[in-house]
Amino acid sequence: MKTFSAKNRDELLIEMSNQPFDILIIGGGITGAGIALDAASRGLSVALVEKNDFAWGTSSRSTKLIHGGLRYLKQFEIGLVREVGLERAIVHKNARHIVIPEKMLLPIVEDGSLGKTMSSIGLWVYDWLAGVEDDERRKMLSAKETAAAEPLLRTDVLKGGGLYFEYRSDDARLTIENIKTATQYGAKCVNHAEATSFIYHNEKIIGVNIVDTIALERHQIKARQIINATGPWVDTVRRLDTEVIKGKKLHLTKGVHLVIPRTRLPLQQSVYFDVNSDSRMVFAIPRGDTTYIGTTDTTYIDKIDNPNTDNADAQYVLNAVNYMFPNTNLTINDVISSWAGLRPLIHEEGKDPSELSRKDEIFYHDSGLISIAGGKLTGYRKMAERVVNAAIKSLQRFKESKYENLKACQTENIILSGGNFDSQEAIEIFIEKRTGEVSQIGLTKKDVVGLVYKYGSHTDDIIDKAYEFYPAIQSASQRLLLAELWYSIHFEMSTTISDFLIRRTGRLYFERPSLAEIYPFVAKKMAEWLDWDKDRKTLEIEQFKDAYKEVIEFKGSLVHD
Repeated sequence: MKTFSAKNRDELLIEMSNQPFDILIIGGGITGAGIALDAASRGLSVALVEKNDFAWGTSSRSTKLIHGGLRYLKQFEIGLVREVGLERAIVHKNARHIVIPEKMLLPIVEDGSLGKTMSSIGLWVYDWLAGVEDDERRKMLSAKETAAAEPLLRTDVLKGGGLYFEYRSDDARLTIENIKTATQYGAKCVNHAEATSFIYHNEKIIGVNIVDTIALERHQIKARQIINATGPWVDTVRRLDTEVIKGKKLHLTKGVHLVIPRTRLPLQQSVYFDVNSDSRMVFAIPRGDTTYIGTTDTTYIDKIDNPNTDNADAQYVLNAVNYMFPNTNLTINDVISSWAGLRPLIHEEGKDPSELSRKDEIFYHDSGLISIAGGKLTGYRKMAERVVNAAIKSLQRFKESKYENLKACQTENIILSGGNFDSQEAIEIFIEKRTGEVSQIGLTKKDVVGLVYKYGSHTDDIIDKAYEFYPAIQSASQRLLLAELWYSIHFEMSTTISDFLIRRTGRLYFERPSLAEIYPFVAKKMAEWLDWDKDRKTLEIEQFKDAYKEVIEFKGSLVHD
């Protein structure tokens, strides 16, 4: 069986051009990935194309939480909170290696958005709606207990706190594991393949013209049902079908996150706290040797392909942190990286960005195109279920028996690629066993932990490869990096330097200071394994250098380096 490999990518595109599909999905973010898995697992033939890399857009630039959206209770979106709250447990069960329960502290402060009584009631309702297990239910704290739980908090405005559970995740890894699982069910998915126009017959869409942005070749992929799951680009794709969009349109808002060394904000657990300048709230989340903080929520009308952090964004977040944690005194020079993502919300006249609903919505086109927008990372599986249900209803117009007896949605019980653990204890046992084994080739428990919480049970494939590299490569860290890269190319379709260092591993965001020495080595090995010529290698390096600079550029000025 062919692997989901960058080395098979050209051949895969040709195969996709030579067969008709039941469903073709445009967009390789978490929504498109979830749709591909849902549809393929029901027995439909599925193709997916992504114009850049899987998870390249919003799905690698979120707050990286699978959470119920506590703040949506204030907007009385009870149904949304209940659905995504219940989904947390399902996504955790199916991907324990990348959806990890963690304590979240909610400080209650004077003139904050939630008082002690409302916080207690709100967190109780939150737990009740989400069906939270007893050992993860909220615990209310006094001001003294809250300060003890997080000594960095300012105490002059502190009235108490609430301790509850959320789930930290890696959005890009969750996306790629969905894609990999979909391919196991027969879906054909390819990155760096841009949909440029539709193919019509009798005014109905029957396919899509594709440009392979790597090989610069053109293809046509045909399907009975096309689904537009492109997030912030939904309206752009809708305009490929019709110049004038009927009905509701998107309202894009930008969310910015900053990453700083954990030594500069050494929190005891994640904290969700009030911004003193407005009614928003901000997360501060420890991750490895860093803490990341965010997010903003501002209307965005610039170029969709390249949202960046600007000075106002960065200062807003830093001011919020310095107010709530006054002894930190963070400055712009503490920022080691940042990311900016766009939320594809549904426009509602007269509402501020923070007030817009996070509900998803399906749009139907006269041409047969189905588009999906809105929603949250946490709710991707239910979004996919609704879209696939709509697609099946549309496919039934062909009056074929295969569309009449399809399975119902299966994804509630599909373990994602790498997620073969039935408990947290099983993960810890796996880590301990592998730690003893890899000490023979100079790797540590920290190395194993880093692998497991990216690749899960596929860590074994990477360790096996690291053993193969042991005789030829003296540096343990290089052996490990090379083994990861090999796996990523052959089993995760990493096609560019950025695919690997940004989406597959998160290194640009969370390990940027170490990349100056790493990325030339990555470029060298990718050039060897993927047969790049000198021009392609130079282009790849220049493109990664741009990304390397962008994450610490604010309004075009390089802040430090």
